[in-house]
Amino acid sequence: MNQKQIQNIALKILRNKYVITFLIFYLWLYFFDQHSIWDRRGNESTIESLEKEKAYFIEKIENDKNRIHELKTNKENLEKFAREQYLMKKENEDIFILIEED
Repeated sequence: MNQKQIQNIALKILRNKYVITFLIFYLWLYFFDQHSIWDRRGNESTIESLEKEKAYFIEKIENDKNRIHELKTNKENLEKFAREQYLMKKENEDIFILIEED
């Protein structure tokens, strides 16, 4: 086939109303629809950030479970935790809070 015949075939295909309709429909879906390529990229980045958050919170939950287990099983750890976090004290003790300034 020579160049002229290829051009004639391409023009016949492009003049077909079904091909034109399909191309317009495809371009509309690709660029302007609510599920366009731009929205997909945005959604993928959102999914990535949410998966990172999920991994962070899963790790934090595991750490908290371990700490709760330690507090329930060891009385010394429970007392240390209560003193540090809730400023609890024994009867004849004084608590001094030191605040470090930068």
